[in-house]
Amino acid sequence: MYAFRTISVIPRLPDSIGRLRELAYNLWFSWNDKATGLFRSINAELWEEVYHNPVQFLLRVDESELKTAAGNEQFLKQYSEVIADFDHYMQSKTWYDRQNCQNNGNNHLIAYFSAEFGLHEAHPTYSGGLGLLAGDHCKTASDLGLPFVGVGLLYKHGYFTQRINREGRQKAHYQYQNFDEMPITLVTDEGGHDLVVAVELPGRRVHARVWRMQVGRVSIFFLDANITANSLEDRELTGQLYGGNRDTRISQEILLGMGGVRALRAMGIHPTVWHINEGHAAFLMVERLRELVEEEGLSPGSALEALRADTLFTTHTPVPAGHDVFSLEMVDRYFGHLYKQLGMSREQFNALAHDRERNGFNMTMLALGASGFCNGVSRLHGGVSRTMFGHLYPGIPGEEVPIGHVTNGAHTLTWLAPEMRSLFDKYLGSQWSSNISRAAVWDKVNNIPDRELWEVHVGRKEKMLRFVRGRLVKQRMRNQETVNRINEVGSYLRPDVLTIGFARRFATYKRAGLLFRDRDRLDALVNNPKRPVQFIFAGKAHPADKPGQELIKLINDIAGDDRFQGKVIFIEDYDINVSRYLLQGVDVWLNTPRRPMEASGTSGMKAAVNGVLNCSVLDGWWPEGYNGQNGFAVGADWDFPDEESNDRYDFHSLYTLLEEVIVPAYYDQAAGVPRKWVRRMREAVKTIVPRFSTERMVLEYADKYYLRAMERNKIFSADAYRVAGELYELKQFLRENWHHVKITGVTTNGAESMHLGEEMSVRAVVELGPIPRENVRVEIAYGEAYERGLRHIETVPLAIDAGAGDNGGHVYTGSVVLPQGIFGYTVRVRPYSPHFAHKFELPLVCWAPVF
Repeated sequence: MYAFRTISVIPRLPDSIGRLRELAYNLWFSWNDKATGLFRSINAELWEEVYHNPVQFLLRVDESELKTAAGNEQFLKQYSEVIADFDHYMQSKTWYDRQNCQNNGNNHLIAYFSAEFGLHEAHPTYSGGLGLLAGDHCKTASDLGLPFVGVGLLYKHGYFTQRINREGRQKAHYQYQNFDEMPITLVTDEGGHDLVVAVELPGRRVHARVWRMQVGRVSIFFLDANITANSLEDRELTGQLYGGNRDTRISQEILLGMGGVRALRAMGIHPTVWHINEGHAAFLMVERLRELVEEEGLSPGSALEALRADTLFTTHTPVPAGHDVFSLEMVDRYFGHLYKQLGMSREQFNALAHDRERNGFNMTMLALGASGFCNGVSRLHGGVSRTMFGHLYPGIPGEEVPIGHVTNGAHTLTWLAPEMRSLFDKYLGSQWSSNISRAAVWDKVNNIPDRELWEVHVGRKEKMLRFVRGRLVKQRMRNQETVNRINEVGSYLRPDVLTIGFARRFATYKRAGLLFRDRDRLDALVNNPKRPVQFIFAGKAHPADKPGQELIKLINDIAGDDRFQGKVIFIEDYDINVSRYLLQGVDVWLNTPRRPMEASGTSGMKAAVNGVLNCSVLDGWWPEGYNGQNGFAVGADWDFPDEESNDRYDFHSLYTLLEEVIVPAYYDQAAGVPRKWVRRMREAVKTIVPRFSTERMVLEYADKYYLRAMERNKIFSADAYRVAGELYELKQFLRENWHHVKITGVTTNGAESMHLGEEMSVRAVVELGPIPRENVRVEIAYGEAYERGLRHIETVPLAIDAGAGDNGGHVYTGSVVLPQGIFGYTVRVRPYSPHFAHKFELPLVCWAPVF
């Protein structure tokens, strides 16, 4: 490799359209059709050639075409409208402004760390749902005006480009990303030089420069190790997303977490809330711990309490393999030099994340242990996560394990088809897009005439089918297939046929092959002469996931079968652009994960925005979204003895649903309009869009976590972190003395049966030993009795009876009026501090003995 310098020679932008470059460098364009329309109208062919990348477009467009556009009255009018919309967006008051959140202090900032960000097809730093969720989260943070920055890594090859060869097998290609042609800019220091930060890896320091991407009002900062200060090997640390071996992975995660914190500090950015999006970024805790111990003089215990004050961790996967675990030997090699700086022994450091079952250092457990707040990404996933990590909270009922949930959402304007947006503008009123999470706004969907809604859908479907056929032609031409094989694509995929889409990561638990367990039954479905069905598949399997790649091969083999040719299709290189076409154009969006392995999923939400009906297993978000009229449910929410039983049941359920419900409903048409189907489409839009938008999601994050964390940051960091130190000491005292806590007696007027409305009084005698009364809470706990104890637990506090005592014990009294039904009840004591983030932050509890 030899050295060279680069220079960009760019066409001049006429002054009258000079702000096109500003638009190109702000991802606001990605959810504004009028903005992208400006670039397309200058040269539509080039716009497609650069894959909708406005920065590359402005580098390559002919200067004469820019002059022509600047002299076109219609273009100038559209340009003025777009600039006015952009300025209004960037300058107008936001939800955060209106909440007067600045009353909590003017310097609050949320830092959101993620290994991937799916923002636009021109910036391929994502592999699937985690990244797309992160991208939509940032866009909505901008919409709402949250003080918010993102932190990630900039991969020079992004995620891999998928090519399907003539044998139907996936081949991974890694394309070089020219960052100078992407909507990002280098961050410079006060001297105008590239801002560079460094992290320590075994035997060396690795450096990274920092890039900024602007997403509306929000900045995302990306670290890039591909600089000459590093060895050739270390320059590859930011080569591929989820590439390399275990050393690559831990090095990437150190760079993301520790390097990300250092990058923010180097820019003078000091977050007051830290959001870890999945465990890949959890090493930010180690860097923050080092800062507090080494620079602020805190003990490790007090520093951990300070971290818990303002940190939120979101876990995204119920699949054990999705949680990174590193060997203890590897942790020694990468962090041994830090133990002294952290004031910790090797054993104490490993205890931060020790996974006994896998005998390693678990990144999810590191994030859980050092975060005051934790959430799953759907109601079902929250429950699964509480079960997965319940062992960290011995004696605590599973439902009270302190892991909540915020169900994912989708950024509506990013995924909404332009034609559907025009329809909403016409019937929902001009302000609908500023009130997406308000259910009342969506009641006006009832005003859209059946035919008008259906014709918009049919138009999108035809556009999608043309796109899919075009992709197939390009694939076959690249593979040098015969002229006949290329030409026959023109007869594939009829627009009048029920079209079902399945597109997602090809992880095996998502069961892309469920449909193909009985090919004769598939044949009868696809080739029904009066009511045929066609299927479009897309998705990538990780290059190391051989079973996932075999599923792709299976579908391509079936697509080549004479019975299914042109009716079962697999299109390559699933990305945001492909996703957009499919989600906006198919009739049904199919989702068949093995329950409860899908944490949430968001593609079905994006489909519903466009009136596409979901047909899904009751997993992830769908149990919260499905109401019987807004889509279709596959199978049941049962537990099965083994995977084969589950797969067999869901397979028969899926086919029965297709044959007896979905296909007849679609083809029940009058004058070309399936009115019952359209009624379901309307119901899907009304009920799913407001509840499963990222506007609702981010508002929920703000209410549950961000605003609370801001306040806690202010309390814990005051007076040289006095509260953090006091809370650490209190927890130590409670742990050491909790064995003194006993409930020595419980009396009640409760009989085996009581009448509705009757009050049950309870008296409990509690020994606390040296623990002060103000540091405990005594309460009645009642709920439905089942084999493992109580569930659906409710609590009622008991008050100290200051005038009573019983052999040195404290007397607590209270009463409860139970609702109708059969309940179990007991009394318990738990630790208390007003500075706990949740009631079982210290997982200690004393339950009443048999009484």
